[in-house]
Amino acid sequence: MQPASPGHARFYQRSGPHPLTLVTKAAGGVSESAQELVLHGVAPLQMAGPAQVSFLDNKRYAPLLGATQAGAVIVHPDMRAHVPASAIAIVAQNPYAGWARVAALFHPAPSTLPGVHPTAIVDDAASVDPTAELGPGCVIEADAEIGPGCRIGPFAVIGAGVVLGRDCRVGAHASISHALLGDRVYIYPGARIGQEGFGFAVTKTGFLTVPQLGRVLLHDDVEVGANSTIDRGSAGDTIIGAGSRLDNLVQIGHNVVLGRCCIIVAQVGISGSTNLGDFVQVGGQAAMAGHLRIGDGAQIGAQAGVISDVEPNARMLGSPAQPSRDFFRQIALLKKLMPKRSGP
Repeated sequence: MQPASPGHARFYQRSGPHPLTLVTKAAGGVSESAQELVLHGVAPLQMAGPAQVSFLDNKRYAPLLGATQAGAVIVHPDMRAHVPASAIAIVAQNPYAGWARVAALFHPAPSTLPGVHPTAIVDDAASVDPTAELGPGCVIEADAEIGPGCRIGPFAVIGAGVVLGRDCRVGAHASISHALLGDRVYIYPGARIGQEGFGFAVTKTGFLTVPQLGRVLLHDDVEVGANSTIDRGSAGDTIIGAGSRLDNLVQIGHNVVLGRCCIIVAQVGISGSTNLGDFVQVGGQAAMAGHLRIGDGAQIGAQAGVISDVEPNARMLGSPAQPSRDFFRQIALLKKLMPKRSGP
């Protein structure tokens, strides 16, 4: 097996080589070097060679910086002095964002190939922009609208009446129903958008399913990870705000509202009618009860169990979730109460 190589040509498109000036501009940084270096690609610090650019964003990996063989390194001003003499420093306030732009420069996203695969099934009442790409076996149902530059992957299903804006991506085997998508929305493989929510009434004879009559609204630049699910609203809408990112295996219940630029990490479950503000971050495997209000900028730690409203900018940990300061105080107290070991 071949050793790991970032951006392997078997899987990723390549661009370049590019001069240092262009790479520096893409990184949003500055370089004091007058050297006319030409760079051929990107790589992490421990793998980069003299013709590649790397980056340092987490000081935990600072020891790798001194030993790197990279030709150029994107660093924060605080780390400028630690860049070895063999490498050119590209100084940027946000090295990770700079790395993202430089990586995209060398490895641009694949272009959409307009057209409809012969095995795709498109209802006569559907509207598909001629610049869209429909992959093998995908299904576009009646009255669906596929916008310019969209790419629908193999065996994906776009349900009746669903609307996709410009430059959306729908991965293989994903399904979308009862939903309106903005521009540049990415739905990764296996995701389920707009299915019936978990709503039922309790009667003496059992459970009575409550019709789910709402929609899912995904605003511009939303990404939904592989095998994640977003239930449609029961009466109103389930809404994911612009720029929000959902990791793989996330469950969003009916009528949930996410604000702008929220981050929801893998295996999170958010119960129905809970409302998250803007820039909320939720760690992996955290869970939220229904009908809660989570304030702007709140941070919910991994595996936290949230059962009450959260104030803006609060940091919550534990189950049941509590302010991080209280959580750590309890941990410290428990350690004091534990008997000391006398032996191994």
